[in-house]
Amino acid sequence: MTARIYKPTKNAMQSGMKNTRQWILEYISEEGKSLDPLMGWTGSSDMESQVKLKFATKEDAIAYAKRNGLAYEVVEPKMPKRRIKAYADVFAYRG
Repeated sequence: MTARIYKPTKNAMQSGMKNTRQWILEYISEEGKSLDPLMGWTGSSDMESQVKLKFATKEDAIAYAKRNGLAYEVVEPKMPKRRIKAYADVFAYRG
């Protein structure tokens, strides 16, 4: 069983940084999903793919994976480029 350790990104409807400070350990499913022919739902017999563990730091998540003998993959977060803006820039003339 392989685990993925990552830091979640904020969604498009979110302006703040809520729920993006923790690291998540998530099991990677080794078998594909199956389609229910009657209802059209997707499902899987792999129960571990539903487990998401939250940790305060990346090191805590890695320590948990090592302690439980899990193969893991760390996905580093991409930091957004911040542009410093001033209120006066709204009215600046850029001919």
